[in-house]
Amino acid sequence: MIATIWNTDVQGQENSACRLKIQKGPDSIQVGWRADRILYGDSKARLFIHFQAGNTQCFNTLCQGFVLVDRSIQLDQAFDHVSQRGSQQFAMTAYIDRDLANGNWWLLLGRNQTAVGFWPPRIFTALANDFATNVEWGGVTYTPPGVPYIPMGAGFWPTIPDPTLDAYCRGLAVLDDKGQTINAKGTTKVLDSPIVYRVIDEPKWGSGKFPHYVFYGGPEDPDGDTPPRVPKVLKN
Repeated sequence: MIATIWNTDVQGQENSACRLKIQKGPDSIQVGWRADRILYGDSKARLFIHFQAGNTQCFNTLCQGFVLVDRSIQLDQAFDHVSQRGSQQFAMTAYIDRDLANGNWWLLLGRNQTAVGFWPPRIFTALANDFATNVEWGGVTYTPPGVPYIPMGAGFWPTIPDPTLDAYCRGLAVLDDKGQTINAKGTTKVLDSPIVYRVIDEPKWGSGKFPHYVFYGGPEDPDGDTPPRVPKVLKN
């Protein structure tokens, strides 16, 4: 995944992120950028990783699980450059790669695929000896009940594919069981709050071997048709 990086002014318990996530059953691994005052103490876009193994979950290296091998890279570092809507875009490149020899799940960053560290298979159950069955790319937010929806990505709905205006993930690809990289196909759009956020899935929009783009964002409509800013509280 190559994903543009955006600053989001989150407050309190709010958080906004973009992630690459692989999953099988109760186990998952994530990497991306995240704005989260609870986790980081400020609203800057920062690198993050996360794993869940059954009922155990952890960000970065706050608990045992991830084995760091390159200490020159801080897993909670703020990005020096972030994207500006209608101006220059800055992106991060991330890979999650399973070692076919020993089952380690490696985190690789940057175009040169720098090996940052790995999640050993012993911490998992479903991902211990097998491949992931689900992969996700895109934005995710959390807003407490009764609080206005917070920005995702650039903070605007994407209306047409335009990488200078909207947040995107591109180069979406998966590794098969032979270690071959293939363009992600058959993706499904998932929107928990379609009245607030929007996603445009373009499997063949880009050029090159991996042309898959996904544009996402919200809650503002650039044409002025803004949805309700306060979420409804549902009761049964």
